[in-house]
Amino acid sequence: MTKKFSSETNLPWWKKGVIYQIYPRSFNDTSGNGIGDLKGISKKISYLSSLGVDAIWLSPVFTSPMKDMGYDVSNYTDIDPLFGNILDFEKLIEKAKENKIKVIIDQVLSHSSDAHPFFKLSKSNKNNSKSDWYVWADPKPDGSPPNNWLSVFGGSAWEWDTTREQYYLHNFLKSQPDFNFHNIDVQKWLLSTVKFWLEKGVDGFRLDTANYYFHDKKLRNNPAIKSRASGKNPYYYQNLKYSINQKDNFAFLKKLRKLTDKYKETTMIGEISNVELQAKYTANNDKLHMAYSFDLLRDEFSPKHIRNTVSKFFKETKDGWPTWSFSNHDVVRHLSRWNKTKKDRQKFAKLTCALLMSLKGTPCIYQGEELGQTQTKIEFDEIKDPPGKKFWPMDFGRDGCRTPMIWDESKKFAGFSNAKPWLPIKKEQIINSVKKQLKNRNSTYYFYKTFISLRKKISFFTEEIYFENNNEVLIFYRGNEKEICCMFNLSQREIAIDNTYGKIIPFLPSQQVRQESKKLNLSSYGFCFLSKTDFKISNNKS
Repeated sequence: MTKKFSSETNLPWWKKGVIYQIYPRSFNDTSGNGIGDLKGISKKISYLSSLGVDAIWLSPVFTSPMKDMGYDVSNYTDIDPLFGNILDFEKLIEKAKENKIKVIIDQVLSHSSDAHPFFKLSKSNKNNSKSDWYVWADPKPDGSPPNNWLSVFGGSAWEWDTTREQYYLHNFLKSQPDFNFHNIDVQKWLLSTVKFWLEKGVDGFRLDTANYYFHDKKLRNNPAIKSRASGKNPYYYQNLKYSINQKDNFAFLKKLRKLTDKYKETTMIGEISNVELQAKYTANNDKLHMAYSFDLLRDEFSPKHIRNTVSKFFKETKDGWPTWSFSNHDVVRHLSRWNKTKKDRQKFAKLTCALLMSLKGTPCIYQGEELGQTQTKIEFDEIKDPPGKKFWPMDFGRDGCRTPMIWDESKKFAGFSNAKPWLPIKKEQIINSVKKQLKNRNSTYYFYKTFISLRKKISFFTEEIYFENNNEVLIFYRGNEKEICCMFNLSQREIAIDNTYGKIIPFLPSQQVRQESKKLNLSSYGFCFLSKTDFKISNNKS
């Protein structure tokens, strides 16, 4: 008997949809200044609609001095002229909704720019309406900072201000002073800025550094820890016990959740450092709707690591929900990070797409990922990113994953702009153009498009996940009754395994796999989907 795959599910859209991250500076430029803008995104909504994504997440477009590319906000309720104006934003919302695409925007709540009027007033003296809106502390008797906390971007997390004769806290650049969340007025004001954008019609928020809001009031020293990353950045020598990850974060996130839940079908995605916190911050349906961690954004790529990361999340929480991504604006693109030999790049791109779309959770793809885009090699004199300048050559910064979208290889500046782009466009990236891939039905783009469509038609991809304990091949089941077996060879060598998993499902993509009577042979980056039941896709709509 043949059973039907069904797409029917009562889950909210953000649990069954696919999110597409846009880095606005590098997506599409219509103003001719070499920097992408809101009108440029609006012009490409049809492209995103055709790809099949359910939501776009925009990195910051608010007024900013751009010392950290918009993650240093000087006006939380306006658009930076680089990207357009508030009317352009409203038109983008309208255009997206016409195409049934949700709009999620970044919210940088943990810190502002030092150009923000509130910080200027706060540092002017110790007795004004904003004097306690940022984290100020007296020096030690010897004049040194109040404790040993370090900045993610290098050096002390404390900067001396000569006017107040105090230090202020900055977890990132010294031009990004941290808000004092222990001040309830700060919380109320930040909530009001979030409400402003909800009233504009946004469908949700990606919360930057969502575990950084509160600090230890006693300013206790962080203890030392040994870390694999410590050689590149002293920040990771510390257990960040007191500078971040405070329990007070949960109370504020509950306020945010209460606010967003007043608006239909909104969601919040938190940026969280690790999978344990990712689970805690999404548990009990009263804080973040979902969160992503950096566990799948780092160098390790193995069946064991994928299995342990995803399994750990669902062991830590019964009702939390993860977002999974392999690439974003902060890390080396995964096609370069995980496939350093550069062999079988297109096959590897298709494997990672199939894997991301098959995990339990909400997949988030980063612009250009659907083209099989790789990391751009950036020379020292091309660097714009502050950490890249600080830690060169041990760390090349984040510019390499932020270079412009490649629309048309035949045009100057690859169709991104009529002017020289803010970051360089290079040959290795130009070959992965949208125009070229739209002409080729076997391209990475069409693979993403196909899999996104299939994922929406099969409810098993929103149900349970069960992993097999196999360190050679990544094997897991989807569906409450283990209806689909998902199998991935993450290596470049051929692997043969006994087939006790059923028949390859013909209408789900597979590659580099041979099915023999009792064996499955998976060649380099081979994958397939199997079942012991014959299925066909139902025409029901979700």
